[in-house]
Amino acid sequence: MAGTAGVESTEIGELTLRAWRGGTDKWQGRVLRTAAERLAADGWAVAPDGTATVVLHGREFALVPGGEAQLGFDAAAFEATPEQAASYAESCRGFGFPADLRTHLAAVLSPVRTVRLPALLVGVEAVDAGEVDFEEHGWRLPTPDEWEYACGAGAPTLFRWGATHPDTDDPFSAPDGPQHRPNAFGLHIARDPYRPEVTADPGVMCGGDGGSATCGGYGSFLAWLPLATAYRDPELAELLDGSGWCDDLFGRPVVAL
Repeated sequence: MAGTAGVESTEIGELTLRAWRGGTDKWQGRVLRTAAERLAADGWAVAPDGTATVVLHGREFALVPGGEAQLGFDAAAFEATPEQAASYAESCRGFGFPADLRTHLAAVLSPVRTVRLPALLVGVEAVDAGEVDFEEHGWRLPTPDEWEYACGAGAPTLFRWGATHPDTDDPFSAPDGPQHRPNAFGLHIARDPYRPEVTADPGVMCGGDGGSATCGGYGSFLAWLPLATAYRDPELAELLDGSGWCDDLFGRPVVAL
C-alpha cells in the first residue's frame, strides 16, 4: 500500500484520505487505536466499509482524514435535469428569483477552491449549539471548509449522494430519501433544512436554510438545494443573529488529532 507505511511515523493529524482508503484493515485498526488511546476514548471501531468511529464522553465521532481537497461547486458548469429546470422556472415566476439558474447557484454555493485540511474526529450527529458546552469537552466548531469537506467526503456532485434528488416537493416528503443515509464518513449530516449548523465563522452556516424554501413553497428544487454540500445562504447567519425565530440551531463538535 503506497504511502501507508510512513503515516505511522507522522502525526495522526496529518493522515490523508488517500492514505486511509489505501490502507489495509490491520493498518487502519492500528491508526485508529492509537488515536483513541491518545484521547482516552471510551471505545473505537473500524467498519467493513472503512468508516471509523471513536466514542468520547458517550458521544460518537467519525474519523475524517484530511489532506488536499477540492471544495465548492462550479455553478457555471451545472446541467440541470428537465425536472430541476422546470421547478426552478416555476420558482422564478412565483418568487422573483434570477431567471438564470446558474446565477442563483453561484450566489448560494461556495466557489470551487483547493484547500488542505487536517485529519479530525467529527461528531456523527450535530448537537444543540446553545445547550452543550464545547470547551468543557475539548470540542470546537468546524471551520466552513472543514464542514463542507466532512459533508461531501470527496464527492464532487451537487449533493453528497449525487447530482439529483428524489422527485418530491421537499426533503420531508421523502422519509426514505438519501439525505437520511450516513455519508461516506459515517456522518448524519445535511438532512434537515430546518436545522442549519453553525460553524467557527459566525457569518457562515451550513446544511440548511432554516426552512425558508420549504415553508415558503419555493418549489422542489429550491427546497432540496439547502442540503447541497456547498450551500451557504449569505443572509441566514445575519437573520439568525440575536433573533429567536429559529430555535433549531445546531453545531457539529470537532476534535483535533
